[in-house]
Amino acid sequence: MSVNVKLKPTDFDSHFPTWCPGCGDYAVLMGLKRALAELGIPPHEVVVVSGIGCSGKISDYIKTYGYHGIHGRVLPTAQAVKLANPRLTVIAAGGDGDGYAIGGNHFLHANRRNIDITYIVMNNQIYGLTKGQASPTSLPGHKTGTSPYGVVDYPMNPLMVALAQGATFVAKTFSGNAPHLVKVFKEAIKHRGFSFVDDISPCVTWNRFNTYDWYREHIEYVDENRDYNVHDRLEAMDKVKEVMSRGKIPVGIIYVEEGTEPGDEKYRKLAGGIAPIDADISVKEEYLEYLKQFE
Repeated sequence: MSVNVKLKPTDFDSHFPTWCPGCGDYAVLMGLKRALAELGIPPHEVVVVSGIGCSGKISDYIKTYGYHGIHGRVLPTAQAVKLANPRLTVIAAGGDGDGYAIGGNHFLHANRRNIDITYIVMNNQIYGLTKGQASPTSLPGHKTGTSPYGVVDYPMNPLMVALAQGATFVAKTFSGNAPHLVKVFKEAIKHRGFSFVDDISPCVTWNRFNTYDWYREHIEYVDENRDYNVHDRLEAMDKVKEVMSRGKIPVGIIYVEEGTEPGDEKYRKLAGGIAPIDADISVKEEYLEYLKQFE
């Protein structure tokens, strides 16, 4: 006899967060808890893989299986978890420094592989944990400890990178709008394939320029009165460029590709349709026996 138990966000409560009061990461944590609860996915069926930086603590602050990896290696670890056990809901989480700098190469290839995971980047346009250095998304002119005369490099555009590299779900959220954030998280998790969500997560300690109020003045929600085909990649790219040409930040579900087979299912077909978790355990025993000769 099966019993359906309605989940609550508090079912995912773990250690109390120690982020700075007002940090945008709190909204991501609460939004993720609410999304998982509303989707009815129990904690033991979820894995949260996180990286280095303030955002990396999120895997310890939510009661699921968790893995806190090394700098820039969130995505290969999360993809491996999904390939090993496709029955799990895998959430990868990191920051703009972790994901777009040292982890940038993995970000490029995760988009095109289309493994069925959700990648949430808490983008505060600064290195928060290491005291405010410029990040790949810091705006030109932004003065930091490592750029005392102002940032001179053009900022990376994660949305355009994801679209150009073949991501099948691309979205941007804002930690200052919790209901919208939860809605997007739910759609990202339900999507079959690589779901990329770039969250505007203000750093109240080290980034005093890109504040909540600054973002509210510059955000434009593309999923309100949508005027383009969200399932057309080129139209989505044009929309991002058009919004940014007016000095605005596009927020919402930018692009969704439907009907594409997730990459992990393709890989499993190459292996005879069997995931590693379901493979014959004798293979592991034979491998361990083989290793004994090197002891």
